[in-house]
Order: sequence, then structure tokens, then C-alpha cells
Amino acid sequence: MIARVEPLTTTRRLSGPFDYAADGLALQPGSIVRIPFGHQQLDGVVVSLAETTDVPAEKLVAPTSTREDTVPPDLVDLALWMAEEYCSTPARALAIVTPPPGKAKTFFYAEPTGETGKLTDKQRELMERLPGPAGKDLAALRRLEARGLVTIGERTERRTPRTNVTEDRTHDLTAAQQQALDAIDAGGSHLLHGVTGSGKTEVYLRAAQAALARGEGVIVLVPEIALTPQTVARFQARFGDTVALLHSALSEGERYDEWRRLRTGEARIAVGPRSAVFAPIENLGLIVVDEEHDASYKQDGDPRYDARHVAAFRAYQSGARLVAGSATPRPETVHTMHSLRLPARVETGAPRKPLVFADEPGAPGVIVGGARSAPAISARRPDGLPPVRILDMREAQHALHPETRRAILASRKSIVLLNRRGWSNFLSCKTCGKAWECPRCDVALVLHRAQHEIACHHCGHKEPVPKRCDACGSLAVARHGAGTERVEHELRQMLDVPIFRLDADTTQAKDAVPELLARFHAAPAGLLLGTQMVAKGHDFPDVTLGVVLDADSTLRFPDFRAEERTFALIAQLAGRAGRGPKGGRVLVQTRSPDAPSILAAANHDSDGFLREELARRRAHDYPPFADLIRVVTSATAPEPARAAAVAIAEQVKVPETELLGPAPLFRLRDRDRYQLVLKTHQRGAAIHAVGVAVEEAARTKAFKEVNFSVDVDPV
Repeated sequence: MIARVEPLTTTRRLSGPFDYAADGLALQPGSIVRIPFGHQQLDGVVVSLAETTDVPAEKLVAPTSTREDTVPPDLVDLALWMAEEYCSTPARALAIVTPPPGKAKTFFYAEPTGETGKLTDKQRELMERLPGPAGKDLAALRRLEARGLVTIGERTERRTPRTNVTEDRTHDLTAAQQQALDAIDAGGSHLLHGVTGSGKTEVYLRAAQAALARGEGVIVLVPEIALTPQTVARFQARFGDTVALLHSALSEGERYDEWRRLRTGEARIAVGPRSAVFAPIENLGLIVVDEEHDASYKQDGDPRYDARHVAAFRAYQSGARLVAGSATPRPETVHTMHSLRLPARVETGAPRKPLVFADEPGAPGVIVGGARSAPAISARRPDGLPPVRILDMREAQHALHPETRRAILASRKSIVLLNRRGWSNFLSCKTCGKAWECPRCDVALVLHRAQHEIACHHCGHKEPVPKRCDACGSLAVARHGAGTERVEHELRQMLDVPIFRLDADTTQAKDAVPELLARFHAAPAGLLLGTQMVAKGHDFPDVTLGVVLDADSTLRFPDFRAEERTFALIAQLAGRAGRGPKGGRVLVQTRSPDAPSILAAANHDSDGFLREELARRRAHDYPPFADLIRVVTSATAPEPARAAAVAIAEQVKVPETELLGPAPLFRLRDRDRYQLVLKTHQRGAAIHAVGVAVEEAARTKAFKEVNFSVDVDPV
């Protein structure tokens, strides 16, 4: 018997699988083996078994060892599909689905046998503490075991991840929730399109309960585990230890134990971010993708998989039901999946009474400070969503509009979103115009005043804040723009309530995010300020005000998804306000008050926005009406990167495909970069052609110092 093994290496210049002798070894597809490979030993995964080989008998060797844990065969097939679908390598894809390293944590446990005998005082005291762990008393217990007075066995101790504790909140389903659940139970793939607070999580819970009753397993994907603690807590409250968590913040031992519980069937529900889509669950019956619009479902490193796309393939592979949920779904999802609607918030507390702000001019929805006005929004929306007002900042001199200041002062609990961290966006010399840039990347350095440094948000380069211009000697160094650090400083001067800042600068420590959110949740009054983290799935019933600062900043990105991201960010932040009986409202500060995406978000008009966005996408032949593939080459000098990109472009010839580039990208981490973009109506053929071209270029001696990156469906 021959085992075909993929060595787990990262190089593109190696093409497996390789044949090894398997006689006398209990191997199967998914077995993890240690193999001799050249002059080294490598780990590998058996991808198939065969009865013949082209390798001469004298050169055929056997694996040196076999790991106890194995990759389920369906995950082997999934990894091989991913390698092709994302122009990666089988080894890189298999490395993602292999179990985490580790082994079970065991301890010795002693029990009295019931036999009696003469005991010393210390032995009698020891016997009185049994049954229990042996601990430091193992040697003494061994002597008692030899006399037949106790039995000692080995037990496994589970390393349990730390999670939030909550009670199981359940309620009767609304008619819309019941209709959605019935459709999900009937099978197939569905988009659960529900406004924020409409009870999507309860539908997920009921669907999971039905899957367990059928003897099936469940995968629940959330964007980021630390930012969606309520979802995780509710699944654990409803299903207890049958829920396992899978995410990178766990310790190695916790991650192994949770994986093992799923592999053995002890746990039947896996909850986690994108990597949880690879949970080793047999008889998979349901996959839930919560907040499916979130960009964090896209993997940054090779293979650059999209967990939403992988979830769809895995559901097809296993015949499982697939549910993608969001209040602001992607146009691609709306176009391709059957929609189930939850049009209004669920009333779970006392009846809502809208807040009255008699001292403020204008009706909800009016653009304050501008000549034009947005469509008015009723102060008593029938769907339970908060009214939204747009504040025109085109003539503003400060980061906060006067209306925003008054609203924050009047609110006990509020959330403020500014999708930019640091103090100032960039520094420049007023005399000669020099701007301070990263020496490794072609981007501006951001001022972080608390750390007395300017830093690159791409490579991490840092340097002291300049006191004078090193080009002309001028002391006139100007600071431009405002980030969360600067806004926090301004807010602290005007408020006497705690301010909780949530961004990448304040949450680097382990468990920092859930601890900060828990403190804000418990505080009787406070303000949560942060980047897009503050808009992700939080449920704070006592928040009565949401504020979006510089709402049009995402519109300025050269990205065809800019309108979609702007709409989703505003709508999601709006969904954090007014969930409790006091109701709430939202203020949106912008220099583009007439932007269609901002107006649509202010009106909570998801249908209108999606209709216009899909029409625009169709007109410009963007996804979902075409597929995009991006190839990036990089090197320590411009010419090799450019030449490699040209070589790939010359080889890729696919019908119904537009090739854009090669074009230079900004330098990143001391590497010059070039990119190609394919816009195609022949997805399979284009992926195959790109994969072949990149593999050939990677094996070309002239490009041995060039790195290649392929991104199918780039975000």
C-alpha cells in the first residue's frame, strides 16, 4: 500500500504529493505523519492511498511516525478544493485544517477501595480527603495502593476557555421569525436579512436546536470573537458544554481541547471567527454566518480564503443548511441567496418611549448647518429603529458639531464612532511643505501623542515626534486631521462620565476587548469611543445615542465597495442605539451630506441602497456580475517585481476577461510591489490560468527573490 503525502511546507516551488510506503501502518486520508524529505524531517498529511507507484522500490521509504489525531477526510477534500479555488498550494491549505498541536492534560485521581488497615495520622488525614486528585501526595497514595486501600487512575482535565456568563433569554417567536425558521428547517441556503435588534440570534439558536435534535452538528461563525461576546454567551447559555469555542486568542492547550471535543463528538456546536469554518464536525447539518457583511471573514494570508465562500462549499459538500445573517448584507449575498426578512425590532423589554429633545432645532433627518435637507424620518419609527440626523460639517472648525456636543452632554450612555485611530492623520512643515512618511512604506506617519511618537499603521515603524523640520529647520510643524486619541482628549474636557476607548492602540493585551466592553456595559453612565470595532454586534440596551464622526471618510477610498462600506458602517452603528425601553437616536457628521449611501443609511433604507448599488455594479461590471482576481508581486527592488507581473500578464489569456495592469502599488515593508487585476466572466478558467502562470513564474530562476500573492474575490 502506498500513501500519497503532501509535505506541510510554505514554498510554491514544491509540487506534491509524494509517495511513501504504508505497509503495516494504519494510515488513511487525513493521517498526519512525520516523513523523511531530502535531508530533513517534515510533517505531512496523507491525501490518498494507492496500490501502485512510479517510485523505484529501493527509493520508497516509510513515514517515521504517525500522529494520533487525524484530519477528517471531508476536510482533506475541502483543503484540496481551497488550494485550487484560491490559487494556493495543497500544503498551505492542509496546514489550515490540521488539528492544533498539543495533547490532553491528565492528572492522577485516587479513590478508597473500602478495605481497611492500620494507618498513621497523616495517612488517615489523606484518606479523609479522598476521592480527589493525587497532586503532591502521589507517592504516599502509591504506598496505600500497594496495600489495596486505594485505587489510582489517570483522568483528563479540560482546559476551559474563559467566556462571558449570561442567562438564557428566550421568548415567543414573532411571525416573521417563525416563517424564517420554517424556511431554514426546510433546507437550502438563506440570507436572514433583519434590522438590528430584530432577533436574528434567536432564529440561529432555534435552528441549531433543531439540528441537534436531528443528530446533526452546527458551525456558527462570528466576525471577531472578542467583539461578539453576546452571541457566544447566548449559545453557551442555551446549549452548555455542547458548545466549543475555536479562535486564535485561546491558549494552545485550550485550542487543542476544544478541537478534540469536536472531533470526538463530545461537543456538537463550534462557535468562532472565520477559522471555525474548519471545525472537525461529523454529520454537519447547519452553518450560520452571523454579520455576513463583515470584511474580517476574508483571510489576509495565503490561502486568502473567504470564510463565507468556504462555508457555502462546505454546506454543499455535506448537504447542510446555510444561513447568512445581517442587517446590512453585501450586494453579492442579496443577489445570490434567498432572503428571509425580519423587518422590525423585537420588543423584549418595556414599551419604547421615544426621547424628546425640545431644545434642539430641526426634525430628525434634517441636515443641520446646510441648505438642503434629507428626507425626514419619523420620530416614532414603526420598526423600532432610532431616528438619524445628518450634520453638515463642510464649514466646521472643530471635530464635534455643536449639536453633537449638546447631545452627548444630555445622554447618560452613548457610542461615538471615528474610524481612524491616533491623534492626527499626518504632520507637515508649514514652511517647506515636507510631510513625515514611513521610511519602509510609502505612507504618512500618524501622530500618537500619548506615546510621544509618530507611527506607521502598516509596518509598525515608530519614531519620536519631530520638534522641528529636518529638511529646513523650521519649528512650524502642523498637525492635520483627528483620530480617536484626539477626540478622547476633547471629550474628557467636556464630560464627567467615564470614557472607554476601543481601538487597536488600547486593546493589545489578551482579553482587553471583552473586559473593556464588560466595563462599559456595567457602567451606569459612560461613552464608548472607537473605530469600527464599536459598531460590531454589541447589545447595550441603555445606550440612547450613537454618533458617527467623519462618516464620509470611507467614501474617499479608491474601492468599488466604498459606498457599501459607508452604508454598512453608519447603519451598524445606528443599530447599537435605542435598543432599550428609553429608545434613542443617531447623529451623523459628514462633509458629504448628499452622498446616496449616507442618506440611505440615515433612512435605514437597506432595500433602496441595495437596489441602487446593484444597478451601479451591473453598469460597471463589478461583483456579483463579474469576478475579480488580484495578483501582487513584490521584491526588494522595483524591476524584478515588475518583470514577474509582466510575465504573468503575458501568460494569462482567458475569454471574457479584462486584464488591468501591471500597475505599481505603494511600497510596503521595504518591498516594491506591482499588481494585476482580472475582471472575468469565466471564473473557473481564470482561476486555473492564474494558478498555472503564478506557479511557472515562481519556479523561474530570474524571479527567485520575488514573492507572489493571489487574491481571488479581493476585499
